[in-house]
Amino acid sequence: MLAVHIDATPLERLGALLEPDRAERLRRNAVRARSVIGSRTVWNVNATATGGGVAEMLQALLAYGRGAGIDTRWLVLDGTPEFFALTKRIHNLLHGSPGDGGPLGEAERALYDAVLAENLESLREVVQPGDLVLLHDPQTAGLVEGVLATGAHVAWRCHVGRDDSNEQTDLAWSFLQPYVAPAHALIFSRKTYAPSWVDPELLWLIPPSLDPFTAKNAELPTADVQATLRHAGLVGFPEDHGSLAFLRRDGEPGVVRRHEGLIAGGQEVPHDARVVLQVSRWDRLKDMQGVLTGFVEHVDRLPDDAHLMLVGPDVSGVGDDPEGAEVLAECLAVWERLPVATRRRVHLCSLPMDDIDENAHLVNALQRHATVVVQKSLVEGFGLTVTEPMWKARPVLASRIGGIQDQIEDGESGLLLADPSDLDAFAGLLGTLLTDPEMSVRLGTAARSRVKDRYLGDRHLIQYVDLFEALTS
Repeated sequence: MLAVHIDATPLERLGALLEPDRAERLRRNAVRARSVIGSRTVWNVNATATGGGVAEMLQALLAYGRGAGIDTRWLVLDGTPEFFALTKRIHNLLHGSPGDGGPLGEAERALYDAVLAENLESLREVVQPGDLVLLHDPQTAGLVEGVLATGAHVAWRCHVGRDDSNEQTDLAWSFLQPYVAPAHALIFSRKTYAPSWVDPELLWLIPPSLDPFTAKNAELPTADVQATLRHAGLVGFPEDHGSLAFLRRDGEPGVVRRHEGLIAGGQEVPHDARVVLQVSRWDRLKDMQGVLTGFVEHVDRLPDDAHLMLVGPDVSGVGDDPEGAEVLAECLAVWERLPVATRRRVHLCSLPMDDIDENAHLVNALQRHATVVVQKSLVEGFGLTVTEPMWKARPVLASRIGGIQDQIEDGESGLLLADPSDLDAFAGLLGTLLTDPEMSVRLGTAARSRVKDRYLGDRHLIQYVDLFEALTS
């Protein structure tokens, strides 16, 4: 297993952003956490240290935990390509999608057990009786029983789900239930994601949160946004005097590198274009291809200067998501068949993953530059790719599904698309935002306030203190 290094971040940094009574509540709960946890270690185990919202949240929450004086640590599974193909299948099934259509039989269970048995040996060497262990998502479910045997308190955290169950979700839960049912607590983002067999006394509802100080969310002057996007070869801004500097997770300075070839065909976005942006993993459930199709089939209804950017990670840098390369290839095939004039208005971008802090900074600049941010997912567990542009006061158009509908109040802090498959309605709402700047400003301003009220890390951290107190009592 890989141990991820985490530097401490003082809670005062987050507290300075909050109202005085809210900052004081965070301080009091830090004191309570030290009393509850004492000399125990809090372990987090997941499948990857880079890419995706879970890794980003862990980085921020654990840093604040260490800043509060808690010994909190992060381990990442060792797995084979076959293991991650299987767990991606389970991930899709939990969302109600068949994914690659493969089975979940005895051979798959044997593969799953074998990989996690090796990881369990590593855990047993470090986890002590009384420690608190948070296991994240389907990749780690098979560790529950073995970690319980160490005498630790064990919670399993599921970051994905679907509001209404179907044959696929039932299949996934039939595979996972024997593994996770013995846990001391089961954590979901929404109550509807928990299967009916979960004991209500063991059920915890903890939505994700955003850290406003990471490279992905930190404030950026317009000049720095433009300099970053120009230097990375993403938007054709003229030379200016903006900074290319950003702050890394460990507090060290970073500088944006010059990149070439991040956009398919090498076509930069014109600096004076209005940008419609979706940033997601190359995942069929994020429906990147549907966004592309919805844009190009209705391009005549949109302003002439509107350009679409579909932005995802370099697929070679996300080892736990084998589906990504296939989805990107499918989007590229659609793009290559477009008429030349339309193709020039669609930009498929793969951001490098070899420097995760630079990657986050590039996403920050893209979201701040966007005229409209969309998230037309078919299924979504929570959707931090919605929270992030909301924090940046961008107008967001997203599907009325999962945790997205908890974040956006339709018509007040964003627009919700009732049916993600309705491309005509998608284009209509998109056109409204592109042609009504006053609405866009109003929605964006309300969006930032909503994130501040509900989805910053203080709420998340306090809920974990409540969980730890319940587990240790």
